[in-house]
Amino acid sequence: MVIQQSIYTQQQWTDLPDRGSVGKDESSQLVLIFGAKDHIANQDLRAQIRTRHPHADLVFASTAGEIFNNQVLDNTLCTIAITFAHTPTRCVYSNIEDYPSSYAMGQCLFQRLNQADLNSIFLVSDGTLVNGSDLIAGLNAENRKGISISGGLAGDGDQFVNTLVGLNEQVGVGKVVAIGFYGDALKVYHSSLGGWDEFGRDRIITKADKNILYELDGKNALDLYKEYLGPFSDELPGSALLFPISIKTAESEQKLVRTILTIDEAQKSMTFAGNMPEGATVRLMKANFDKLTEASAESARQLMQYADHRNLELAILISCVGRKLVLQARTEEEVWAAKNILGETTAIAGFYSYGELSPYNPSGRCELHNQTMTITGFCEKC
Repeated sequence: MVIQQSIYTQQQWTDLPDRGSVGKDESSQLVLIFGAKDHIANQDLRAQIRTRHPHADLVFASTAGEIFNNQVLDNTLCTIAITFAHTPTRCVYSNIEDYPSSYAMGQCLFQRLNQADLNSIFLVSDGTLVNGSDLIAGLNAENRKGISISGGLAGDGDQFVNTLVGLNEQVGVGKVVAIGFYGDALKVYHSSLGGWDEFGRDRIITKADKNILYELDGKNALDLYKEYLGPFSDELPGSALLFPISIKTAESEQKLVRTILTIDEAQKSMTFAGNMPEGATVRLMKANFDKLTEASAESARQLMQYADHRNLELAILISCVGRKLVLQARTEEEVWAAKNILGETTAIAGFYSYGELSPYNPSGRCELHNQTMTITGFCEKC
C-alpha cells in the first residue's frame, strides 16, 4: 500500500512524504478528501485534485474539522491518496432524493457493492438530510455475511445547515458514497469509544418518532431535559452538545450515545442525530475532559488488540463535532492520545463529523454513534 497525504491551506498545497513503497501520484487508486464545506464546493480546488490524481476515484466529505497527521485543523482541505498492491476497490454513490427512505438507500448501496469477494465497506454520508440510523439499518439488512462497515457522517463546522459529499464530479447535498474493498489481502479493524459520564436515573422512551423524542416515562422529554440542565437550559440548543444521552435497546447489550441536534419549543420535542426507539432506556451524560481523551487512547488500544498489534498502515479517525466543541483548545490531545498508541509508522487522517459509523467489536454489526472517537485501521501487508 502506498499512502500520500496532502493539505491545502493558505492557498497552497503541502505534501507529506509518501508512506509505503515508492509510487507516483498518477498511480493513486483512491483519494479521500476531507475539508471545509467551502473548499469542497470549490470546483477549481476539485480540478486541482483531479490533476494531481488523474486516474483515482475521488471521495469528498465536508467536515466539522480536519484531522491531518497529529493536527486538528479548520478551513483546510486534506487528501489521502491510496494505492493498494493487491486490493481492488469500487465506489458507488446515491442521492437521498432518489429513494423513499434512508433505509432503502442503504439496501441499494450494499447490493451495488455486494459480490463474492467483498472484504469491507467504508462510507461517507450526508450529515443533515440522511437518517444515519436508517441508512445503517438498510446496509445491515443486506449484509448477511457480516462484512465490516465503517465511516462517518459529513459535517458543516458548527453550523448544522447542510453538508457536502461526493464522488468524482458528483458533489452535493443528500449524497452518500460507499467504497467497497475486495479480496483477502486487506485487513480492516474498528474501534469506537466515548468517555462520557452518565448521571441521573434510567428513563424509558414512551413517545418518539424515529429521531424525534417527545416523552420519557410518560412526561414531556424537553421539560425533563431542561430540569437536568439547570442554568445550561438557557443556552439550548447549543449546550445540548455538552449533555448527550446514552441509549440502550432490547436488541443490543451495548449502549449508544445520541446527540441532540435541535429542539422544538412548540412541539416540546428534541431531534437527535440517530433514532430514539420507543421502549429504549436512556440516561443523561456529561463531559469529563480527561475521560474523553483517555477514551481516544483506549479506542486506539482496542484497535491494536483487534489487529493483534500488527503495524497498521493507515488509520482513519472520525470524532464527533460535540467532542471538539467540548474540548476546544484541548481537541488535539485526543488525536495525540490515539497517535501515541498507533505509532509513528501509521498514517493518521480523518475528520470531525455529525455521526460515526462502526461496529462495537470485530464481529459486530455496524452502528451509528455520536460523541465517540471511532477509528478504522487498514493493513495490506499484515
